[in-house]
Amino acid sequence: MNSDFDWSLIRSFLAVLDHGSLLAAARALSTSQPTVGRHVAALEQQLGGALFERTGRGLVPTALALRLAESGRAMEAAAHQLARSLAGARTGVEGTVRITASQPVACVLLPPVLARLRAQWPQVQIELVSSNEVSNLLRREADIALRMLRPEQTGLVARKIAEVTICACAHRDYLRRSGTPRTPQELLGHALVGHDRQPDIQRGFAAMGYAVQPERFGFRTDDLMAYWAAVRAGLGIGFVAEYLVRTDPQVQPVLPQLPLPRLPIWLTVHREIRSNPGIRAVYDFLAEQVPTALAADAGAAVAPASRMRRTQAVTSSTDRSSMV
Repeated sequence: MNSDFDWSLIRSFLAVLDHGSLLAAARALSTSQPTVGRHVAALEQQLGGALFERTGRGLVPTALALRLAESGRAMEAAAHQLARSLAGARTGVEGTVRITASQPVACVLLPPVLARLRAQWPQVQIELVSSNEVSNLLRREADIALRMLRPEQTGLVARKIAEVTICACAHRDYLRRSGTPRTPQELLGHALVGHDRQPDIQRGFAAMGYAVQPERFGFRTDDLMAYWAAVRAGLGIGFVAEYLVRTDPQVQPVLPQLPLPRLPIWLTVHREIRSNPGIRAVYDFLAEQVPTALAADAGAAVAPASRMRRTQAVTSSTDRSSMV
């Protein structure tokens, strides 16, 4: 490699890698196709090898391109972080930002994300409200909310930033004792972990054609962390967000064919305080980092369209944060 390697060409290279063609990359970068082509050609000359093979399906990355991509992504992330830090210094990103989220999101998903945020902006203090209730941002109970239900109040700005996948699961010890269900009908023969007052799980069974009474659930709670603890303790089969399940190797998903919902995560803020530099910075950071955290944890899995259609039949119209 040339000792005077031009790192400025990496941006065009990554755009082509992501979009599969010079034209699409140029559109994404708001530049011209010949400019992107020159950048890729210059980078190939500096590296001494081809980065893409031209096929009928577009540009296919070579082994050299895939090796370069890892370093390029790291460079891109560092550049974005530097840009955010400089913007924060210019606009005075500081002060206290109050965030509310459901218990599992607040206790499991958000802490690593907030650790990165604090490392970038140590002058920003975070207040995290762990609550399964839909906080009313109009009353300033929080500055930013992460919820599984889109708020309908006027004056709020909501942005769908990710989806959370639910699965049926149980501790390995329970499955060793009781066996693993292979069909929904067999599931009804097992000990089930349910909710106390929230009807989501019962409605899900009803959508599949099974009328299940509350007494069918041997353990019931609406506290989502207590619910997760019950599943981990082997009290029975429960329905839990996959990002939680992956934190405990002793908990095993079952019945992957069940049409369980993918629940949206809505990032919500009051329209009037988006111009606050600290709140705006945290809002943008969460919009970028929460989907990244979920994708990294889940291997960036995407549900087939057929499963998404089945999901509509079993997703409750109530506050879906009662499931995650």
